[in-house]
Amino acid sequence: MFLGLGVLGTAVLTLLTPLAAQFGSYWLFALRALEGFGEGVTFPAMMAMWARWAPPLERSRLICLSGSGGNFGAFLALPLTGFICQTLGWPAVFYLCGEGVKLIQTKYSHIYCQGWSVPVLSMMLSVPLWAIIIAKMCSNWAYYTLLTSLPTYMDNILHFDLKSCLVFLSALPYLGGWLISILSGFVADNLIERRVFSVTVVRKLFTLTGMLLRAAFLMAVSYAGCSHILTVTFLTLSIATGGISGPGVFINQIDIAPRFAGFLLGITNTYGTIPGIVAPIATGYFTKDHTLAGWRKVFWVAAGINVGGALIYTIFGTGKIQPWAITEEERAEAEEKRKRFILATHSQVHKKKRWQV
Repeated sequence: MFLGLGVLGTAVLTLLTPLAAQFGSYWLFALRALEGFGEGVTFPAMMAMWARWAPPLERSRLICLSGSGGNFGAFLALPLTGFICQTLGWPAVFYLCGEGVKLIQTKYSHIYCQGWSVPVLSMMLSVPLWAIIIAKMCSNWAYYTLLTSLPTYMDNILHFDLKSCLVFLSALPYLGGWLISILSGFVADNLIERRVFSVTVVRKLFTLTGMLLRAAFLMAVSYAGCSHILTVTFLTLSIATGGISGPGVFINQIDIAPRFAGFLLGITNTYGTIPGIVAPIATGYFTKDHTLAGWRKVFWVAAGINVGGALIYTIFGTGKIQPWAITEEERAEAEEKRKRFILATHSQVHKKKRWQV
């Protein structure tokens, strides 16, 4: 219901965008904010559903596959909307996007109900949860820096002809992120299924790799000089390699607390939007003189924060379910399984001793 109504509400508001623009900028800003509320339920609802329906050994690929739809949608939408604007006018973009949304209703044979008992205090004191929050905030700092400041950098420093390069620059990184995220999800599940690494090691390995590579390419951008080819290459790789973290920290909520996966994703995503406010302000401060040296500080700060978040998650993150996320019934069942395992082990040892005698 949350997912369907959220998408439906966003679609309706999208249809009203041209009308709001005619009334003035304040109406348009208010409508866009309401759209954000509608879109905000998408990923928490998705995570809550996967927590109930995704088999543990298929979580990485399923969540990465569904989550990467955002990247693929951006890859398709950016060039298409440019074409629509040129041929039919900008209002047609919002009319077509709003009418293209379909609400799908599915009836489930059973639903896992967790009730409203949420251990808020235990969550607030959970170190693994804070490791996820910090890592997401640090990763999003780099993401929002590129999202909000990249056109200015291209225009003021590299003097790009944005009109001719817009489609290529905008769409290519999202295509790379989509492909890498899906592939990473399959590889992560394969490593867990074959017991090459534990869930904890897999989550940390993919998070660390994705965030460090993004930081490395960010730093490379600042030293690419005036080479347009190198700049586009490093920027594309920086955004695309971030998809490696998809089966890492970005789905870790479902590991530590499957019962509250949607709720926790809402919390971590809320914290994750803070860099979207702070990063552009910091960029404006560093680049007030419009110099390459100032932009280097922007990329270095983003890279450094990214590395710091990766290290914190590597130290304090985990893939184990937390005690506060286990019900008394589940705890009793686990204890019963442990006792049966110990009895079976003792029985095998006893049989082996009798055979030796």
